[in-house]
Formats: sequence, C-alpha cells, structure tokens
Amino acid sequence: MDEDFRKAALDYHRLPRPGKLSVEPTKRMATQRDLGLAYSPGVAAACEEIAANPDAAWDYTARGNLVAVVSNGTAVLGLGAIGALASKPVMEGKAVLFKKFAGIDSIDIEVEERDPQRLIEVVAALEPSFGAINLEDIKAPECFEVERVLRERMRIPVFHDDQHGTAIIVAAAVRNGLLLQGKRLEEVKLVNTGGGAAALACLDLLVAMGLRRENVTVCDIHGVVYEGRPEGMDPYKARYARRTDARTLEEVLDGADVFLGLSAPRVLKAEWLPRLGPKPLIMALANPEPEILPEAVRAARPDAIVATGRSDYPNQVNNVLCFPFIFRGALDVGATAINEAMKVAAADAIAALARVEASEVVAAAYGGNAPVFGADYIIPKPFDPRLILEIAPAVARAAMQSGVARRPIEDFAAYRRELERFVFRSGYLMRPLFEADRKAPRRVVYSEGEDERTLRAVQTVLDEGIAEPVLLGRREVIEARARAMGLRMDFSESVEILDPVADVAKFAPLTAMYQRRVGRRGAPPEAAARRVTTRATVAAALLLEAGMVDAALVGGSGNWMRQFHYAFDVIGKSDASSRVYALSAVIIPTGTLFFVDTHLLVEPTAEQIAEMTLLAAEQVEGFGLVPKVALLSHSSFGGSNAPTARTMRAALALLRARAPHLEVDGEMHADAALVPAIRDRAVPDSTLTDTANLLVFPNLDSANISFNLLKAAADGLQVGPVLLGMRKPIHVLVPSVTARGIVNLTAVAVHQANALRAAAG
Repeated sequence: MDEDFRKAALDYHRLPRPGKLSVEPTKRMATQRDLGLAYSPGVAAACEEIAANPDAAWDYTARGNLVAVVSNGTAVLGLGAIGALASKPVMEGKAVLFKKFAGIDSIDIEVEERDPQRLIEVVAALEPSFGAINLEDIKAPECFEVERVLRERMRIPVFHDDQHGTAIIVAAAVRNGLLLQGKRLEEVKLVNTGGGAAALACLDLLVAMGLRRENVTVCDIHGVVYEGRPEGMDPYKARYARRTDARTLEEVLDGADVFLGLSAPRVLKAEWLPRLGPKPLIMALANPEPEILPEAVRAARPDAIVATGRSDYPNQVNNVLCFPFIFRGALDVGATAINEAMKVAAADAIAALARVEASEVVAAAYGGNAPVFGADYIIPKPFDPRLILEIAPAVARAAMQSGVARRPIEDFAAYRRELERFVFRSGYLMRPLFEADRKAPRRVVYSEGEDERTLRAVQTVLDEGIAEPVLLGRREVIEARARAMGLRMDFSESVEILDPVADVAKFAPLTAMYQRRVGRRGAPPEAAARRVTTRATVAAALLLEAGMVDAALVGGSGNWMRQFHYAFDVIGKSDASSRVYALSAVIIPTGTLFFVDTHLLVEPTAEQIAEMTLLAAEQVEGFGLVPKVALLSHSSFGGSNAPTARTMRAALALLRARAPHLEVDGEMHADAALVPAIRDRAVPDSTLTDTANLLVFPNLDSANISFNLLKAAADGLQVGPVLLGMRKPIHVLVPSVTARGIVNLTAVAVHQANALRAAAG
C-alpha cells in the first residue's frame, strides 16, 4: 500500500478511540431496581433456570447471538505467521463484519499458542460462553486437525472460515460459471494450484456437490500431487493424489474446464491458456495479485469466464458473501454444527441470488448501471443486502433437515420477515400494510415509469403482491431499461404501460377533462393539452381522477411543491378536510417518529393543528401503531403566553373534545415528549404514556427543520411524505426517494385506496 493509504488506515484504527468495536448493554440500567434485576439479586433467577436447563442460556443470555473469532495468528492473510497479538486488528475487523452484515455480536480472541493440541484445549473451554466459534487464520495442516477435533468435542458450530467460507463462494461461482458455459459439474475436469486449507476445502465441497474426484488434479509448490510423492504430503492432500506421470502444472492443463488457483501470483502463464478446454472457467484467487490477470485471460481466451479475489475486477470471491449469514442461520436454529448440507445450501442460495436482478444498493456501487447475470456477474456483490434473506433461511432449513438444529423454526415466512430488519429498516413499520395490501392489491400508476428507481420498486411491488402497477412513459424505453436491469416483470400481463403521447385514444378524454378543470385558472386549452403530454404528474392524476387506477405516485424529480400543485389541481382535497397536510416518518435506531406537517402549511391555526393531528393519528394506526401524540412548543405546559403556545393549548382542547380516546398532551418541550421521566417531573398527571411517536409542531419551519435535523444526525430513514386529506390516494415523491421508499409509499397508497372503498360500502 502507498504511504498515504497506510497513514489513513492507521488513523482509522486509532481515532477517535482505538480499535473497531465496543460492548454496549442491551438493557436499561437507570434505577436501583434495574441494577437489582441485572445483577444481584435478580440475576440468580436466570442462573437457576440455566442450571436446570442449559438450553435456557439461549433465552436468558446473549450466548445465542454471540460468536468468538479465534486465531493464533499463524496464517494471517497476506502477512503470514505474525503472531496472535499482531493479528488482533484482523480479528476485530471480522467481528465487526458479523455485526454489520448479520446483527451477530462477536468478540475476537487471540490465543498465543502454536501447539495444535493446546490450542484445541483453550478453544474447547470457551463453549459455555459462545453460541459458535469462527476459527480464523490458523495455518495448514494444523487447522484441519484443530477444526476436526473441536467439531467432535463441542456442541456448537465450529467453522474455519478460511477453508469453508472460501469454499462456499467458490462453489457458488463454479455453479453459475458452468451454467453459463453450458457444462455440468459431474463432467468437468478441474485443475487446482495451492493444495492448502482453502483449496482442499473447495475441492471437498465441490465433490460433495457432484464433482468427480478422479477428474481433479492438485498442484502445489512441489508440482503435481501424485500417488507416492514424498515431498510436502499430508493425509488431507493425499486424498487428491492421482496416478499420473505428469509433474508440472503445464502438463495437466490439457482439456481442463476449470482452473482453481489458491496459490501464488503469476503461476498460470498466458501461453498455457490454449491448453485449456473450450469455454473454461478460471478462478485466479491469489491475493493481492492473482495467478493470472483477467486482461491476460481476455486477450488469449475470450471465451473464458474469470473470477479473482480482488474488488477491482468482476466476480470477486469474498468470504463476507457468506460467513455472517451462515452463522445467522445456524444460531437461529441452535445448530450443533455447520455441516456439508448447510454449506451446499449456502452455495446454492448465493448462486441463485446472482441469477435475479441486482438490488438498488448493488446498482449504486456500479455507478447506477445494474449488473446482469452473465460472464462478468456470476456471484453477488458482498454488500448485496438480500444475501441474509436468502442464505440464512437456506442454512437454517438445511440444519433442520440434517438433524443438527436444537431450536427448529416453525414459520419460515415469519423468520424471513424477522430477517428483513437487517435489510430494510422500514420493515417493521411497513409490515402491517404489506400484509393487508396483499389481500386486496389495487391498481397504482407511477408517473416516472422510465426512472430506474421506479422500475426496481415495481419489481418489488410485484414480488410482494401488493399492487397492480401502471407505468407512464415510452414503451420502448421502459422495456429496454427493464431488460438491461435484468428485471423479471411481464409487460404483457402483470404491468401496463401507458404513453400520454402515443396512447391518444385513451388520453384524449382525459385531456378534455383537464382543460375544463383548469380553464379558469389561467391555463388555456393548448397549454392544458401540452401539460397532459409533458407533465407526467398531470397525466397520472387524471388517470386516478377518471377511476382508471386506484392510487398514484408522482414526482421524484424536480420541484416537489410544483408537482404537488399539479396533482392537487386534478384531485383536490377531501370534502371532510379543510385542507391537505403532509406526514413524514423517520426511522432511527430507537424506533419510528412521525412529524406533521412537514411540507405544506406554514402557519396553522389551532383548528388546523387539531385536524392534521387527527388525520395523522389515523395514518399512524394504519401502520399498526398506537398513536401517542405530543403537541410541541418552545413552551412546556403553560410556561409561556406566546401566540404559538396559546395555539397549541387551544389545539389540545379541541382534540380532547373531539377524540377523548386519543393519547395526546401538550404543549410541551421536545425532550418531555421523548423522555417520560422529564414529562412526569413537569406534569405528573400527563395523559400521555411512554414515549411520544407522533410529534405535532406549531408551524412548518419547526416541523421541517426538526425532521431533517433528526434524519441527518441519527442517520434516519425517511418514509413519506404521506399526503393527508386528499380526495383520492396520491403522493408526491421527494427527489431523494429510493426504490424502497417508492415501495413503501405504494403500500400506503394501496392501504388508503382500500380504506376509501370500505368507507364507500
């Protein structure tokens, strides 16, 4: 690495505090009672339960979600035998990856012990503390014996990631690479260079998946591994010794379908590539420099598919693709081991994920151009958020089927929804709407049908079954972009495309309707007709007004307020409301907070504050939550006689008269709304219990500033804005909306459409 990067890496590890992880409590410890429950005397109850039933440790301690990353520092990637202490930054990094990608708590344990038997004793003694053991960077062949003995002795998963993590990703890549090349694993010839722990684990897993052992040739630093060879042999490598007169790598390449390199730079020469069979798969996985560079392969064998271990080339084989999610699935069923069936299930799940369209996160990493399954995309990217949704359930199911699960999962659909919290922070909030919408999906029109965010969202909407999409835009553009993105939607059946320019017969009556609607608002007939064909928001709103769709999502680019006015001119407000308001939610680590009004009304009256609060509370209930409303002000419970304070007090009186069942109080400071102890000190008889979740502000400035400040400071996820008080379900997307944000607002719109139908009888 260059000096600048080295300095940045050292600063990263040192500042603002040394290291990459810390320990945080999961329970409140604010009172004497809390301490009594956490430690003495309350802790005795949990101890007694575990003494009577050891499996109760999964219920009363962190053990069921705790993994030890154990190393003796004898084979640290790229650094060699640097020792236990020097390996600690690597092990801390591995622990952080467990938490980041799968929500697993992990502690790194560096053991200064190079005797394999003594290392086994140390690790085995850790079993009461952890739900699983991840062995890391232990040199071969000792790592084989250490893992074998520990798996026999311990009743928790023991997994040497250098071996099996690499093997699983390689197996997935081989599965897809051979599929693209039109070959079957059972028939191919494979040549391996390396013969170490990772290479042998790869071969073992591929053999378990169907590769014929007699079709495998292994080469190491001493040449071909052949029967009777005296140098550098051990029982693990000897399993792949062949009866052959060949002694060099070049000699055994003839007709090979797969080259699997886990060895050293430049060992595969470009001039040898013609020896390989047609359409070869070349896995050059040495780091940082592979056995052969991909550009050299492309020059000599353009029919080849290439994978490396590097992130700057396509098809990176990276262990982070699997190990967090394998442990997630294993821990969630209380597995006693991670066996071959679980590894194969993980490899198959990874391979299958690469064959569907890439996620929005992956597309962003490619500069917005989503990769499509093919020669340069045979395995998913390590940061694809869907990995946990595919791998963990597959591993858990395989653990159950192979008899190593002590806590089997009964409802895998519910389990998958639980895992969504690691992928979509909005998952818990949106789940009630998704489940309700699936029972009665409605037609939803999307004004920006050519936008890639919309297309990704529509694919998810179809997969979730929550709506029947209608896309506005040019048919040829939409279809071409969907194909380029690898989307699976069917434009002949499941998705309708409407073009306001080309579909004259359908939009002519809508244009006439719009001309009548805005003719006395300064829009002459020609200008109104032009808007229908050039302003997609207008066209979408007209479809909704004419009853051709049940809901609409518009905007997402340009000025939000202008898009709102286009929509409002067509749809207008509900007869039951005096005006329209905007409700926005922000999801932060401690939960979800709703803010009203964040976009529309600058200086509301007490009457309008009461109205927006009731509309917002109804929407919060739609999310399956009990609204707990705080009317916010610079004043707390009568502390000021300023106009805004008086307005909030008047709004409270109106709300208590109109909705006596509603949990609402005010006017109050924001900290009193969010911290019950502060509120209780100010007003012990407050009708508001616990933490408020619906925050109502005295004006637009305070609402919008507070919402955006919290969203930025707490890395919050926005849901909305949801328009309240419109005559029909229509919502205006903000320019920063993501595909998931569009999906979420689709669910809201469908829910509102169903509520309108129910109200109409």
